Amino acid sequence: MSAANQLYQEVILDHNRKPRNWGAVADANRRAEGHNPLCGDHIKLTLKVEDGRIAAVAFEGEGCAICKASSSMMTTGVKGRTQAEAEQLVQEFRDMATGKLDPAAGRHHLGRLTVFAGVRDLPSRVKCAILPWHTLHAALNSIASTSTEADADPMHAPLGNA
Repeated sequence: MSAANQLYQEVILDHNRKPRNWGAVADANRRAEGHNPLCGDHIKLTLKVEDGRIAAVAFEGEGCAICKASSSMMTTGVKGRTQAEAEQLVQEFRDMATGKLDPAAGRHHLGRLTVFAGVRDLPSRVKCAILPWHTLHAALNSIASTSTEADADPMHAPLGNA
Protein backbone atom coordinates (compact mmCIF):
# COMPACT_ATOMS: atom_id res chain seq x y z
CA MET A 1 0.00 0.00 0.00
CA SER A 2 1.38 3.42 -0.92
CA ALA A 3 1.96 6.06 1.73
CA ALA A 4 -0.75 8.25 0.18
CA ASN A 5 -3.30 5.41 0.29
CA GLN A 6 -2.40 4.60 3.87
CA LEU A 7 -2.79 8.26 4.91
CA TYR A 8 -6.14 8.42 3.06
CA GLN A 9 -7.41 5.34 4.90
CA GLU A 10 -6.19 6.59 8.29
CA VAL A 11 -7.83 10.00 7.84
CA ILE A 12 -11.11 8.44 6.66
CA LEU A 13 -11.19 6.07 9.62
CA ASP A 14 -10.29 8.79 12.14
CA HIS A 15 -12.96 11.23 10.92
CA ASN A 16 -15.52 8.42 10.64
CA ARG A 17 -14.93 7.30 14.24
CA LYS A 18 -14.60 10.81 15.68
CA PRO A 19 -16.37 13.24 13.35
CA ARG A 20 -15.65 16.90 14.01
CA ASN A 21 -18.58 19.33 14.24
CA TRP A 22 -21.14 16.53 14.67
CA GLY A 23 -24.60 17.72 15.67
CA ALA A 24 -26.59 20.84 14.87
CA VAL A 25 -25.98 24.56 15.22
CA ALA A 26 -28.78 25.66 17.57
CA ASP A 27 -29.10 29.18 16.17
CA ALA A 28 -28.41 28.29 12.54
CA ASN A 29 -29.57 30.71 9.87
CA ARG A 30 -28.75 28.37 6.97
CA ARG A 31 -29.56 24.69 6.62
CA ALA A 32 -29.85 22.01 3.97
CA GLU A 33 -30.30 18.28 3.61
CA GLY A 34 -28.31 16.21 1.16
CA HIS A 35 -29.07 12.77 -0.25
CA ASN A 36 -27.03 10.30 -2.26
CA PRO A 37 -29.63 7.82 -3.53
CA LEU A 38 -26.89 5.62 -5.01
CA CYS A 39 -25.55 4.48 -1.63
CA GLY A 40 -28.05 5.89 0.89
CA ASP A 41 -25.98 8.71 2.39
CA HIS A 42 -28.17 11.37 4.02
CA ILE A 43 -26.81 14.40 5.87
CA LYS A 44 -28.24 17.51 7.47
CA LEU A 45 -26.02 20.57 7.53
CA THR A 46 -26.63 23.63 9.72
CA LEU A 47 -24.66 26.87 9.57
CA LYS A 48 -24.60 30.24 11.21
CA VAL A 49 -23.40 32.90 8.81
CA GLU A 50 -22.53 36.28 10.36
CA ASP A 51 -21.18 39.25 8.43
CA GLY A 52 -20.60 37.04 5.38
CA ARG A 53 -18.50 34.48 7.31
CA ILE A 54 -19.32 30.98 8.45
CA ALA A 55 -19.26 31.41 12.21
CA ALA A 56 -20.50 27.91 13.04
CA VAL A 57 -21.20 24.74 11.07
CA ALA A 58 -22.27 21.23 12.03
CA PHE A 59 -23.63 18.09 10.40
CA GLU A 60 -25.50 14.95 11.31
CA GLY A 61 -27.03 12.02 9.49
CA GLU A 62 -26.26 8.56 8.20
CA GLY A 63 -23.60 7.81 5.66
CA CYS A 64 -20.67 5.71 4.68
CA ALA A 65 -17.21 6.36 6.12
CA ILE A 66 -16.15 8.47 3.12
CA CYS A 67 -19.22 10.72 3.35
CA LYS A 68 -18.87 11.15 7.10
CA ALA A 69 -15.12 11.89 6.86
CA SER A 70 -15.67 14.34 4.01
CA SER A 71 -18.40 16.08 6.05
CA SER A 72 -16.16 16.27 9.09
CA MET A 73 -13.19 17.70 7.21
CA MET A 74 -15.41 20.05 5.20
CA THR A 75 -16.93 21.59 8.32
CA THR A 76 -13.48 22.08 9.80
CA GLY A 77 -12.20 23.55 6.54
CA VAL A 78 -14.95 26.12 6.01
CA LYS A 79 -15.45 27.39 9.56
CA GLY A 80 -14.36 31.03 9.71
CA ARG A 81 -14.24 31.44 5.92
CA THR A 82 -16.33 33.83 3.87
CA GLN A 83 -19.17 32.49 1.76
CA ALA A 84 -17.12 33.19 -1.38
CA GLU A 85 -14.13 31.29 0.01
CA ALA A 86 -16.39 28.36 0.94
CA GLU A 87 -17.92 28.31 -2.56
CA GLN A 88 -14.41 28.29 -4.02
CA LEU A 89 -13.58 25.25 -1.86
CA VAL A 90 -16.79 23.54 -3.05
CA GLN A 91 -15.68 23.90 -6.66
CA GLU A 92 -12.06 22.95 -6.02
CA PHE A 93 -13.05 19.87 -4.01
CA ARG A 94 -15.47 18.75 -6.69
CA ASP A 95 -12.86 19.28 -9.39
CA MET A 96 -10.27 17.33 -7.40
CA ALA A 97 -12.65 14.44 -6.66
CA THR A 98 -13.63 14.14 -10.32
CA GLY A 99 -10.06 14.39 -11.62
CA LYS A 100 -10.33 17.88 -13.13
CA LEU A 101 -7.92 19.38 -10.59
CA ASP A 102 -4.60 17.73 -9.77
CA PRO A 103 -3.71 19.02 -6.31
CA ALA A 104 -0.01 18.41 -6.97
CA ALA A 105 0.03 20.43 -10.19
CA GLY A 106 -1.56 23.75 -9.44
CA ARG A 107 -2.74 26.43 -7.10
CA HIS A 108 -5.72 25.67 -4.93
CA HIS A 109 -6.99 26.29 -1.41
CA LEU A 110 -7.69 22.69 -0.36
CA GLY A 111 -4.89 22.18 2.16
CA ARG A 112 -5.43 18.94 4.09
CA LEU A 113 -8.52 18.18 2.00
CA THR A 114 -6.16 16.91 -0.70
CA VAL A 115 -6.13 13.61 1.20
CA PHE A 116 -9.35 12.94 -0.77
CA ALA A 117 -7.56 13.19 -4.13
CA GLY A 118 -7.48 9.39 -4.38
CA VAL A 119 -11.27 9.16 -4.44
CA ARG A 120 -11.12 10.03 -8.16
CA ASP A 121 -9.78 6.49 -8.65
CA LEU A 122 -12.90 5.05 -6.99
CA PRO A 123 -15.74 6.18 -9.29
CA SER A 124 -18.47 4.59 -7.18
CA ARG A 125 -17.31 6.62 -4.14
CA VAL A 126 -16.91 10.07 -5.73
CA LYS A 127 -20.52 11.05 -4.95
CA CYS A 128 -20.05 9.93 -1.33
CA ALA A 129 -17.17 12.38 -0.93
CA ILE A 130 -18.91 15.18 -2.81
CA LEU A 131 -22.33 15.02 -1.08
CA PRO A 132 -21.34 17.23 1.90
CA TRP A 133 -19.99 19.84 -0.51
CA HIS A 134 -23.22 19.86 -2.54
CA THR A 135 -25.10 20.27 0.72
CA LEU A 136 -22.89 23.18 1.77
CA HIS A 137 -23.49 24.85 -1.60
CA ALA A 138 -27.24 24.36 -1.13
CA ALA A 139 -27.20 25.79 2.42
CA LEU A 140 -25.18 28.84 1.36
CA ASN A 141 -27.71 29.48 -1.41
CA SER A 142 -30.84 28.90 0.72
CA ILE A 143 -31.74 25.64 -1.04
CA ALA A 144 -33.41 23.29 1.46
CA SER A 145 -32.55 19.96 -0.17
CA THR A 146 -30.06 18.62 -2.67
CA SER A 147 -28.95 15.36 -4.22
CA THR A 148 -25.97 13.97 -6.05
CA GLU A 149 -28.17 12.85 -8.94
CA ALA A 150 -28.88 14.41 -12.35
CA ASP A 151 -30.62 17.77 -12.51
CA ALA A 152 -31.09 17.90 -8.73
CA ASP A 153 -27.29 18.06 -8.46
CA PRO A 154 -26.44 21.75 -7.89
CA MET A 155 -23.11 21.25 -9.63
CA HIS A 156 -24.69 19.43 -12.61
CA ALA A 157 -23.42 20.58 -15.95
CA PRO A 158 -24.96 19.10 -19.09
CA LEU A 159 -22.53 17.35 -21.38
CA GLY A 160 -22.64 18.66 -24.94
CA ASN A 161 -26.19 18.77 -26.25
CA ALA A 162 -27.45 16.13 -23.83
